[in-house]
Amino acid sequence: MDCVFCKIVAGEIPGAKVYETDEVLAFLDINPVHPGHTLVIPKKHYANIEEAPAEVLSQVISAVKKVGLALKIGLNYQGYNVTENNDPAAGQLIAHLHFHVIPRFEGDGLKLWPQRQYSAGELEATAEKLKKVL
Repeated sequence: MDCVFCKIVAGEIPGAKVYETDEVLAFLDINPVHPGHTLVIPKKHYANIEEAPAEVLSQVISAVKKVGLALKIGLNYQGYNVTENNDPAAGQLIAHLHFHVIPRFEGDGLKLWPQRQYSAGELEATAEKLKKVL
C-alpha cells in the first residue's frame, strides 16, 4: 500500500510522533496551521470515517481529546479545532482517516469557512431530507 500515514505507522518514513497506543498514532502535521497542529490517525488503514468501526473511532477521539488538552497545557494555546476531511471533495488529501487538532488563540485570524443563512423554508427542507436517511 502506498499510504504515507501507513508508512509513518510502520516506521518507514519519519514522523514527529507525540502520542501512541496499540491502535492510535498522533504526530505533528508537516504543514501546520500553527505550531503544534497534530494529526491523529488509527494505525490500521481506513480510507475515511465511513470505513472505521465505532470502537476505532472511540479510541481515535479519546486521543484527539488528549492531544487537545496537551496543546492547551503544554503549548499554552487557548483552544483548538478538530476537523476531519472526508473524501476529496471535502479536502481530504490523504486517503487514510485522520483528524486535525488545530491549536488556536484569540485573534489568530483563522476562519475555517464562511457562514451563510438558509433561505425561507430551506432549513426545514434540508432537515427533512436528512431525517429520511437517518
